[in-house]
Amino acid sequence: MTNRKLILMRHAKSDWNEPGGGDFDRPLAKRGRKDAPHMGAWLRKKGLIPERLLASPARRAKETASLVAEELEFDEGRIEWEERIYDASVEVLLKVIEGAAMETSCLMLIGHNPGLDDLLEFLSQDKPQYEDDKLMTTAAIAVLSYGEGPIQTAAKSARLELLIRPR
Repeated sequence: MTNRKLILMRHAKSDWNEPGGGDFDRPLAKRGRKDAPHMGAWLRKKGLIPERLLASPARRAKETASLVAEELEFDEGRIEWEERIYDASVEVLLKVIEGAAMETSCLMLIGHNPGLDDLLEFLSQDKPQYEDDKLMTTAAIAVLSYGEGPIQTAAKSARLELLIRPR
């Protein structure tokens, strides 16, 4: 049986200085356009290839998902743009995962904070820690493992395998 995984990724660094549009329409900054494919290549090197990839339709998350998918050789047409991920609470993110996790051994979700920080703390058996007390910084990836059982959304149901950042 397969070791089931949930991969959480925060969108890469966005450009706050882009004129016009609101928060939803912010594009990636130059650093974000560099970090997103770098993290996708890291996932590929580690053999962490999702069967399903769900992402927020906000511009910065869409750009991140597209760049990561390209590195993973994941058909961009298979990315599932999930409106509920944008500005989502833990409860909403759990519902998104519940709806997508059936019969999936590796699910990836690309979204935003503070929802991803809260979700990681909720699902992880141990309190996630990083030396600067920040968890899901831009382009950060958390890999949660469920062993051979299904991907679950119960509190403390997963083991945090990795929490990495682009630098």
